[in-house]
Amino acid sequence: MPKSAQDNDEHEGNQIMKTKSKGFLIAFVLILLLMSSCGVEQSTLGVTESQVEHPEWSYNLSIYEVNLRQYSPAGTFVEFEKHLTRLKDMDIGILWFMPIHPIGEKNRKGSLGSYYSVKDYLAVNPEHGTLDEFKSLVNKIHDLGMYVIIDWVANHTAWDNPLTLEHPDWYTRDENGSFVPPVADWADVIDLNYDNAGLREYMISALKFWVEETDIDGFRCDVAEMVPIDFWNAAQAELDKIKPVFMLAEGAAPELHEQGFDMTYSWDLFNLTNGIAIGSKGPADIDAYLDGEAVNYPDDAFRMYFTSNHDENSWNGTVFERLGGGVKTFAVLAATLNGMPRVYSGQEAGLNKRLDFFEKDPIDWRDHELTELYTTLFDLKKTNTALRHGDRGGPVVRVKTSNDDLVYSFIREKEDDRVFVVLNLSGDVRNITFSGQLFAGDYTDVFGDSTVSLSENSNLELEPWGHRVFEGR
Repeated sequence: MPKSAQDNDEHEGNQIMKTKSKGFLIAFVLILLLMSSCGVEQSTLGVTESQVEHPEWSYNLSIYEVNLRQYSPAGTFVEFEKHLTRLKDMDIGILWFMPIHPIGEKNRKGSLGSYYSVKDYLAVNPEHGTLDEFKSLVNKIHDLGMYVIIDWVANHTAWDNPLTLEHPDWYTRDENGSFVPPVADWADVIDLNYDNAGLREYMISALKFWVEETDIDGFRCDVAEMVPIDFWNAAQAELDKIKPVFMLAEGAAPELHEQGFDMTYSWDLFNLTNGIAIGSKGPADIDAYLDGEAVNYPDDAFRMYFTSNHDENSWNGTVFERLGGGVKTFAVLAATLNGMPRVYSGQEAGLNKRLDFFEKDPIDWRDHELTELYTTLFDLKKTNTALRHGDRGGPVVRVKTSNDDLVYSFIREKEDDRVFVVLNLSGDVRNITFSGQLFAGDYTDVFGDSTVSLSENSNLELEPWGHRVFEGR
């Protein structure tokens, strides 16, 4: 939830910017800060057990981030409804709406302000429409077999949120008794203090309101690691009494999977793909990442894999700026590893501009080859049991080639399903030969509908940043 280009990375240790909670021990914070300075994801702490019961519907879906303000010139719930059939046809499973609440006016950034400066937790931003229109939208999404989560900003509020007058004691204060931002650059918001039992009760009640009143299916929780984990655990337990909810944490700490959250961000893989695109990382680094993830996260943990989001697009560049010729290659990687793939609004239309974060800047919707790519990948994700997340899918097993320094190939198998993925992680043509018998068999090329038989010493030519995905049953 960056407020400017100077503060745009809300992940890893940068999320732990304060120690207000009694649950955050000094030693724990020091470890996180050390990892942040080294650029290491918090997964190195490790977790071995989880009490999370994922909603049964969530194991084979993709997730799509909706930037409602920029989605159409009107930016309304009603206008967004026109895109539902298209998104359903792409086999999108979960629609995540960036914050839909009214935005604060005091100390606002830009003319429209940040989505993450919440003025009222129990209302919708009138720029988007009415609460009844949102309920209608949720019903239509459900009718199409998709699910809905909304962004929840529990760590801070707008300066003019009524809670500042009704419960000023719920906020963090400086030595002069004044409200303070959680991070200096986030000047449009002020920090909440979860040492207050009343705040915790209010926030859980507000979360329950949206599930009970609008029938949404869960929440994406902004800067989740800046809020005490025991709060999230309590909130999830209360929400599950209403219906099984899906909880996504904007964070990477394994501890988030112990009880409160179904899925966390895989920032390390995101950063790794950026490194591969510029030639500083390679296939061996993917292996190391996956080995670390297997050790440090529960077997049933969902990780979210992505090539863009609202922060990265606005502040660090489009996928074309960061990934160059590897845009499609890394989309394939994110959709076929053991996690849930995420797409940001407009990526499927080849979004090639940085969307303004605080102003109106509509997406240019156009036909683009990425739409077909994502549709094929998400259909495969939905129908092939080998690609399910967590402990429901098949393990990622490397397949050796004659050029493992620049080619990443792997197979995943579960029950009678298998998927064989081959990726050229370079800008040059690669002619490769496969080794071993693990992958041997008859396949369908999912991007070409042709059949192919592969065995030891089979040859394959890959174009620059080429990708091949084979499905076998």
